[in-house]
Amino acid sequence: MKIKKLFGDAIFSWNLIASIAGVVIIGNGFLAIKTISDLSAVQKGLYNTGEVIVALDNLHLVVLSAESGQRGYLLTEIEEYLTPYERALQRVTEQRDRLQNLQSDLPEQAIRINELLLLVDQKLSELKQTVGLAQADKEKQALRLVMSGTGRDLYKEIQTEFATIKSAEVQHRQALYDALSEAENEAKVTFAISGVTSILLLIGLFTVARLNTRNELSYRLELEKQNNELADKVTLRTKELTLYSDELARSNRELEDFAFVASHDLQEPLRKIRAFGDRLETSYSKSLDDTGADYVKRMRNAAERMSNLINDLLEFSRITTRGKEFLEVSLDKLLAEIIDDLEISIQESEAKLEISALPKIKADESQMHQLFLNLISNAIKFRKTDVLPIIKLAYLEQVIENEKWHVISVEDNGIGFEQEFADKIFIPFQRLHSRTEYKGTGIGLAVCRRIVERHGGRISAVSNPGNGTVFKIELPFENILLHGNGANTNDSK
Repeated sequence: MKIKKLFGDAIFSWNLIASIAGVVIIGNGFLAIKTISDLSAVQKGLYNTGEVIVALDNLHLVVLSAESGQRGYLLTEIEEYLTPYERALQRVTEQRDRLQNLQSDLPEQAIRINELLLLVDQKLSELKQTVGLAQADKEKQALRLVMSGTGRDLYKEIQTEFATIKSAEVQHRQALYDALSEAENEAKVTFAISGVTSILLLIGLFTVARLNTRNELSYRLELEKQNNELADKVTLRTKELTLYSDELARSNRELEDFAFVASHDLQEPLRKIRAFGDRLETSYSKSLDDTGADYVKRMRNAAERMSNLINDLLEFSRITTRGKEFLEVSLDKLLAEIIDDLEISIQESEAKLEISALPKIKADESQMHQLFLNLISNAIKFRKTDVLPIIKLAYLEQVIENEKWHVISVEDNGIGFEQEFADKIFIPFQRLHSRTEYKGTGIGLAVCRRIVERHGGRISAVSNPGNGTVFKIELPFENILLHGNGANTNDSK
């Protein structure tokens, strides 16, 4: 309990420090992101505002240049003045389009810029009209249009709009500079807070590290003490398990010897009973009446049943004690051998076997042979009198309780049984029908269950009277190595 408490305290300390560190890091990260976002927004605004101001100045200058070119040509009528005039007109168009494509951060500026562009368009129209009249030798009309003051009034309006828009942008730019200065101050504070909290965090980590170092020796001593105690307990338990294992092995040997001796000693008097019964039937059959002959027959049948019971019981006891090593077994090949062994029964019953592809597994081959032999034999034995038996073997992989299992089902169309007896049929010597109806000792399915359990699996049955039975065998996935090609469907008649 003490060492557990020490570890609990240490874990709590580190968890506390980790939580504080996480909060500090997240807080610093949030402040840093906010500061960077603010700086980025301000810088973007400054750049955009600067672009708008430059575009306004450039447009103002090229309008002046175009007007100067117009006046120079009108006063001198020299064609050379048309070249700078035309260049100025082209630049006015370019700067106008550039200013129109820019978007001010101030919503109200959009209306002012549109009004300015309309005035610029009117000014350009006035310039082109006067120059056109001069080129058409209508200098008086051109001068009269110039002297009317229309162009001068347009320029004054343009100049007023330029000044208004630019003034608003300059004020907005100054506000952005102020915001930038404030953001820089906030960044300094943020970095100062981050630095202080980081130093405090380092101090806290250093303190906890010193505390842990101080307690490490006591932890180590306590752990060594606990390990020594645990090692002593493991040693003692190992000795107990070794003794128990030896005792169990000895008990199994004695049980096997007892079963062998018992079966041998029991078989001997049975053989004598059967031998004397044969002699009575052979030598004294004429001296016996019908009742005596019936007694002799019953005695011989009882002796035979007793012999079969002893042999089955001995075989049942040897499933675990004399089980062979698990090796790779091809169930396809195994089923082919079983079908060959049951050839006469299959032909007599005109049974039809439908077998899908089965896997290869690691198992006791002889016990797997006995398992499927018993199940198929039962399917043939417990058939309906007026229906040809159909036996189906199917295989699939299935996930049960988050583990992979391989499921083999043996389905028949026989007489079936009540589902309430599904567990009883796997108990030794439990029968659902009389010996006069169906032969057997009632131990075959008990042997099947013991074989499946020895392989780490489970077997179950689902049935309904008159509708056949489905036996399901579930084996652990790790026993499955690879898949075979499947046994050929056997249809014997």
